[in-house]
Amino acid sequence: MLRDRVIVALLVLPPVFWVITVGGWPFALTVALVACFAVAEFGMLYRGQRLRPAVPLMVAGVLVLLAARHLSGFDSTPTLLAGLCLIGMTWHLVDYELGAERSGTDFAITLTGTVYVGWLAAYLISLRQLPDGKWWVLLALPTTWLADTAAYFVGRAIGRHRMSPRLSPKKTWEGYLAGVVGGALGGGGLGLLWNLWAGPESLVNGVHGLVLGLAIGGLSPLGDLGISMIKREVGVKDTGNLIPGHGGALDRIDSILWAGVLGFYLAGVLAS
Repeated sequence: MLRDRVIVALLVLPPVFWVITVGGWPFALTVALVACFAVAEFGMLYRGQRLRPAVPLMVAGVLVLLAARHLSGFDSTPTLLAGLCLIGMTWHLVDYELGAERSGTDFAITLTGTVYVGWLAAYLISLRQLPDGKWWVLLALPTTWLADTAAYFVGRAIGRHRMSPRLSPKKTWEGYLAGVVGGALGGGGLGLLWNLWAGPESLVNGVHGLVLGLAIGGLSPLGDLGISMIKREVGVKDTGNLIPGHGGALDRIDSILWAGVLGFYLAGVLAS
């Protein structure tokens, strides 16, 4: 398992860093591709419970949310959310007439999955579009991975006190604290490195990295636990099998979705 994770990471990280550096449409399309896989997995988790969320509509909704964020920022937000509500309800009204038994629940899952995955993933695009956005993304994402890695290894080595026995029995408070410390130190170190690379006029520095890393290390595990909650409810180990040793796309971005939001809003405060 660990060997598979390392191999996949070594193969995936170089193109990921290239896409982050290039930005623009390549970055937006990459985020959209991963988010579409993730929201499809979200819907299929419930399909396995004999429910009928509108998976095609969920994928289309995520694409629209991400394309709109790339093209016009937050300007079209009210229109898009209103449209998703109306179209989603119409879909499930028709589906109920066609024989679906729990269309009210199906509608809730369709809307929740689309907004949770699509709306939060769009913050990665907004973060990349900020001044010095390349450096903010290169701070937020690797800090998330460093925090996760620290939590994983320390939790396995010395973890004794379970953090959330029902949601994720293997997670411990020792691992969580290691993730917070690892996120803060990793973020601070990356902030210093990117500041040296980008030059003194860069908006990213060691202090900003430390603060962002502390927030990501402390809060992004809630994204992981949230998806664990859903997996526990439906009785599966992974959201999918897209990535060997890593599970599905949603398994891989559960913390990153939170990191994008935290990064966007903290960047606005720290850079002001």
